[in-house]
Amino acid sequence: MDANGFESFLDQLRMFTPRPEVVLEEVPAPQKLATYAYAFSADVSNGKLGDEEDELASGRFVLLHEPGGQETWEGEFRCVTFVRADVDIAMQQDPSLPEFGWGWFLSALDAADCTIAAASGTVTRVSSASFGKLSPRNDESEIEIRASWTPVITDPTELVKHIAGWCTLIAEVAGLEEIPDGVSAINAARSR
Repeated sequence: MDANGFESFLDQLRMFTPRPEVVLEEVPAPQKLATYAYAFSADVSNGKLGDEEDELASGRFVLLHEPGGQETWEGEFRCVTFVRADVDIAMQQDPSLPEFGWGWFLSALDAADCTIAAASGTVTRVSSASFGKLSPRNDESEIEIRASWTPVITDPTELVKHIAGWCTLIAEVAGLEEIPDGVSAINAARSR
């Protein structure tokens, strides 16, 4: 795939629409990891406008393409991602939270009918307490999931399934309820 082919392929990816609470925005992609790269950020909110709107999760998705592949990738494409979300203190203290986080990642891709190879990543619990002039703030806890994988595909357009699976992951980590099959989410507060 040459530069024109990759750009044409990206036009198809840009047509993907996630659920209304997930807002995707194209961002500059890293330039030194592969010949071709594409990246977007994601913010998940509770869907309310105005002062009541809360960010529930955020993340970044990077798609790398190296014609001929890279040995460690086991393919020509590589997905590299990051997801961050607040969690409550009880969840933060659960010693199995990292295993659950990795399970959420694998389940989200599986639910989107994605086949993957060479998956790797980390799940991190972050906890902070405020002191001094910041002491009125509540203690904060987060989960961070960093993952990369090689999509096993027969056609580059199948990468949309991997983006959809990742959007499912960030929605799940944000605590959004699952949208049943065959049902479209309508969010009047967000429509313009």
